[in-house]
Amino acid sequence: MSTAPRELQIGTLASPEILRSPQPVRLAFAREILDAGIDHVFVADHVSFHVGAGMDGLINAASLTALDPALRVCVGVYLLALRNPVTVARQLATLSETSPGQLIFGVGIGGEDRNEIAMCGIDPRTRGRRTDECLEVLNKLLLGEPVDHDGEFYRFERGWIEPRPEPRIPIVVGGRSAAAVERAGRHGDGWLGTWISPKRFEGVVEQLAPRFSADRPPLHGLQVWVGFDDDRERARDRLARGMEDFYKTPFAAFEKYSPYGRPEDVAAFLRPYRDAGCRLFNIMPLAASESAGIEGVAEVRRLLRED
Repeated sequence: MSTAPRELQIGTLASPEILRSPQPVRLAFAREILDAGIDHVFVADHVSFHVGAGMDGLINAASLTALDPALRVCVGVYLLALRNPVTVARQLATLSETSPGQLIFGVGIGGEDRNEIAMCGIDPRTRGRRTDECLEVLNKLLLGEPVDHDGEFYRFERGWIEPRPEPRIPIVVGGRSAAAVERAGRHGDGWLGTWISPKRFEGVVEQLAPRFSADRPPLHGLQVWVGFDDDRERARDRLARGMEDFYKTPFAAFEKYSPYGRPEDVAAFLRPYRDAGCRLFNIMPLAASESAGIEGVAEVRRLLRED
């Protein structure tokens, strides 16, 4: 059966600086996003990353969706294995009641900082299996019916989260590994990739195609850092500095996956992913200003949707 494609959705990062800003600044940010026609904003999630950095993805999603009922938010990605899936199911159901249809829930296993996982009482070696079980529990509970569960990490009787989210909250599963791709096919509405070539992206889409149908089209996505500037070298320098500061790794490791230049250059870079089946772009823009980044993402959206 052929699979009807989802509508292309292109979002930009809600930076930590914006999320820490006073309410009037966040309201102005939401208005700027909506006026630009951008489909959503996305937020990260960490408990204590390397030097104690982090922000709670679901709390930030709640504060952003409350700014305007038209503002959609993608959590990309939530470290579900560090939380109890029953309480997360209640959080999602509550958020759906206050902001129906505004959330896309991305899930990943983390891994860049194993101590972040260990300090939460989780053996880092089990984070993949634990995420699988958490997603299984979460998907069952979000149906709004009583659930009995007897698994490796969680056991309970008559777990029940009501009312169930309406409309259903899309779940995308992030990660580059074969296990992450398989996890997305078993438990998700799509896969969220990063640091990957268009050819590899297309291969994952083809691999997961049997898991979806015309009635349940996939929401496959890409998370990508981008440098915007009319001067290509200046755009590269800005992007390189930002990524090296964040990852403490030379930019050469990321450059082939990270476009820079004018919006036309970025759109040309992303077009093969779109053509391979990407329907959700989470763009992390580095530009001369917050507004310049928003303008760049909006123009990339226009170019990718109109050709």
